[in-house]
Amino acid sequence: MFVIKKKNVKYPQIMLIKDDNMSEIEIITEKTLEIEFIAHGESHGICNAIRRKLMQDDDVEYAVYSIDHPLIGEPIMTIKTKRGKRPQKVLLKASKDLKKETEDFKKMIESI
Repeated sequence: MFVIKKKNVKYPQIMLIKDDNMSEIEIITEKTLEIEFIAHGESHGICNAIRRKLMQDDDVEYAVYSIDHPLIGEPIMTIKTKRGKRPQKVLLKASKDLKKETEDFKKMIESI
């Protein structure tokens, strides 16, 4: 799950929480309606799930990611939102929605 940790800097720090461990997300560029970042230590799994959830949001113009090298590359994700929506906020919303869906799925599997 992605969360934003505010620090005493101009831009908040975005962190990735996975199995109670935090991995830093390195922001490459940040504009009013667009953010580009590297999700260190991640692969297609989390990035594709987040991308898919973001594309279901009407406030998102596009959400894409790429991994340049299959063995050593790290995912670079770009999110562009529509006018008046902050990419950090839609990323947080998508992350929370995805977390809830996975918790519901886990409960369903455990009940079998």
